[in-house]
Amino acid sequence: MALDSKVPEGPIKDKWTNYKNHIDLVNPANKRNIDIIVVGTGLAGGSAAATLAELGYNVKAFAYQDSPRRAHSIAAQGGINAAKNYQGDGDSTYRLFYDTVKGGDYRSREANVYRLAEVSANIIDQCVAQGVPFARDYGGLLDNRSFGGVLVSRTFYAKGQTGQQLLLGAYSAMNRQIARGKIEMFNRHEMLDVVKVDGKARGIIARDLITGEIERHSAHAVVIATGGYGNVYFLSTNAMGSNATAAWKIHKKGAYFANPCYTQIHPTCIPRSGDYQSKLTLMSESLRNDGRIWVPKNMDDVLAIREGRKKPTDLSEEERDYYLERRYPAFGNLVPRDVASRAAKERCDAGYGVNATGEAVYLDFASAIDRYGREQAKIQNISNPSNEKVYELGKAIVEAKYGNLFQMYEKIVDENPYETPMMIYPATHYTMGGVWVDYNLMTTVPGLYCIGEANFSDHGANRLGASALMQGLADGYFVLPYTIGDYLSDDIRTGKIPTDTKEFDEVEKEVKDRIDFFVNNKGTKSVDYFHKKLGKVMWDKVGMARNEKGLKEAMVEIKAIREEFWKEVKVPGSANEMNTELEKAGRVADFLELGELFAKDALVREESCGGHFREESVELDGEQKGEAKRNDKDFAFVSAWEYKGEPADAVLHKEELEFKDIELKQRSYK
Repeated sequence: MALDSKVPEGPIKDKWTNYKNHIDLVNPANKRNIDIIVVGTGLAGGSAAATLAELGYNVKAFAYQDSPRRAHSIAAQGGINAAKNYQGDGDSTYRLFYDTVKGGDYRSREANVYRLAEVSANIIDQCVAQGVPFARDYGGLLDNRSFGGVLVSRTFYAKGQTGQQLLLGAYSAMNRQIARGKIEMFNRHEMLDVVKVDGKARGIIARDLITGEIERHSAHAVVIATGGYGNVYFLSTNAMGSNATAAWKIHKKGAYFANPCYTQIHPTCIPRSGDYQSKLTLMSESLRNDGRIWVPKNMDDVLAIREGRKKPTDLSEEERDYYLERRYPAFGNLVPRDVASRAAKERCDAGYGVNATGEAVYLDFASAIDRYGREQAKIQNISNPSNEKVYELGKAIVEAKYGNLFQMYEKIVDENPYETPMMIYPATHYTMGGVWVDYNLMTTVPGLYCIGEANFSDHGANRLGASALMQGLADGYFVLPYTIGDYLSDDIRTGKIPTDTKEFDEVEKEVKDRIDFFVNNKGTKSVDYFHKKLGKVMWDKVGMARNEKGLKEAMVEIKAIREEFWKEVKVPGSANEMNTELEKAGRVADFLELGELFAKDALVREESCGGHFREESVELDGEQKGEAKRNDKDFAFVSAWEYKGEPADAVLHKEELEFKDIELKQRSYK
C-alpha cells in the first residue's frame, strides 16, 4: 500500500484555506446521529473532545486517570509558541514554520508544519477567552519569552505551569459538554484494543480499571490522543502511567508507526540519584533564558567539587567553561534541545561532570540575578547599591519568573538554586515519532485518527521547546474538527454501530485471553524487573548516541528480555479488581515490542538528524566539526513501519519528503 499523505495542491500559504473551502461537511442535524470515541484527555484529546461535542457530535471520552485534569499535559512547564509578533521582533507565520522545520532537522512534512504555524495564533485567543492566566507585562499585554532554536520571543507562558493552566482551559470546555450530555466521560478506563468492521475503525475494547470489567464501545470514528512512548526508557520525565499501549495496539491492527527512533532527550533535568528511582524531573527550558550552563575548565576543580573540597561558587569566571556560549555564539544557551543534550554528554564523557556519578553540569543564575538587580536599582533610583541589595532585587525578579521551578528543585535536591547553581543532566522527555498520519490526521486505517504527541506529524527529528502544547491544541481545537467531518460525511445514514457482532467478539476474546495469561502465569519476576532491564538497554545502546554495533546488540537483547518476560513475569492479584501490576504488565509487554522496532528504525537510518545521533555520521572538519551529519540524498523520508508479527520483521514504507518552500541545508546554530 503506497503512502498517500493527501497534502492539498497549491501554494503552501493557501493549502489549508483552500482545503477547508472544498471539504464535505456534516450538517448540524446529522451530527447528532454520529458517535466519535476519543481516547486520552490531555491537551490534544481534551480539546478535540470539547470541540467535537460543541459541533454537535456525540463523543465518548476515555481517560485512565480519575479525571482529565490529571493528564500528563499538566506537567508542561515553560510555555506555548504562537506567531503573534507581539514583541515586534520580526516573528511571522513563515518564521515559526521555518524554525520548526529547521529545528526538526528537515525531517517533517512542510504542509503540516505550515498549517501548525498558521493556526498557532488562534490558540492563544481561544485560551485567553477560556480564562487561561497567561503572564502579562507591566502594561497588561500578554508577555513572551524565548525558547531554544529561535531568535525571537514567541512563547506565551503562565509562570512555570503553562501545561496545567491550558489543560484546565480544555477541561472546563469539556465539562460544559459533559453537563450538556454531549460528552460521555469514562474516567479510570484503559483502551486495550481497537475494533475494525469492514476495514474501518468502529470501536474499542476498554477495561474499567476499578472493577476490571471488559467493555465494548462503538463509534463511527476513533481518535487516539494518548501521548508519547518515552517510558520505553523506564526512566523519563513522563508520568509513571504514561504508556504506548493504545498507539501500539492500533499499530498491530494496521496503523503504520513512523520514525520511532526520533526521541527527544531534554537537556535540563534533575540528574539521576540512584538505582531505586522511578522517574526523572524536568527543569523547564525557559530557565535557559536566564541560566548559563557551564562545567569547570580544569580537572582539578572537577575532582575538588566531586569530593566536596570546593563549591561551584568558589570558581572564578576564568575557571568556568560556558561551553554552549563557546561553541554556539549566535544561539548560546538557547540552542535546540538535541544540540544542548549532546554538548552536555560530550563534556561529561570527557570527564567534566560535576556530581558523584559524573553525570551533571551546572545551570547558573548568578549573572541573571545580578543583571536584574542592577536594572531594578536603576528603576528605583538607588545609586551605588550594595551587593546584598542587588541580590535581593534580582532574586525577586527571578522568583517571579521561575519561582515554582526553583521551589521544585529545592524540594528534590535540598539545595537553594538562588545561592548555588542547579545541577542538570539530559533525560528522555518527548517522542517525535509516533503513529503515521496523513494531512487529515488519519492513520493508515480508515476512520482511525491520531493527534498530539501520539502521532509523528509536525516535529521532524527534534521538537523545539514550547511546541508540544502548540501541536496538541492545534490538532484538537483547529485541525481535526474540520478533517474528521470530511470522512464522517459518508456515515450520516449508517446508524448506530452495534457491538454484538463477531468483530467485537473476536477482539474482546484476544483482550481477555491476554489478561488471563498475565494473572495465571506462574513467573518469578516482577513487571518492573523487565521494564528496568529494557530501559537500561535502551539508554545505553539506543540513547543519546547510537552506532551499528550497539543497535544490533540492542535488538537481540530486547528480544531476549521479551521472551523471558512472557515466561517469567509474575502478576499478583486477580483480573476482576483494581490491579495496577496487571495494567503495567500490558504496557511493558507493548514497550518490549516497541523498543525493538525503535532500535531497528535507528539501525536503518544511517544518518544523524535531530534527536537521532549516529556516531558514524558526524562532521569531521570545518566549523561544524563534531556536529550531526545528515544524509539528504538517501534519508529525506519518513520511515513508516507496517506490523508483520515480530518487530524485526516489520516492513518499511517510505514517505519521501519534499522541500519546496524551505531550502534543505545543514543546520547551524553557530
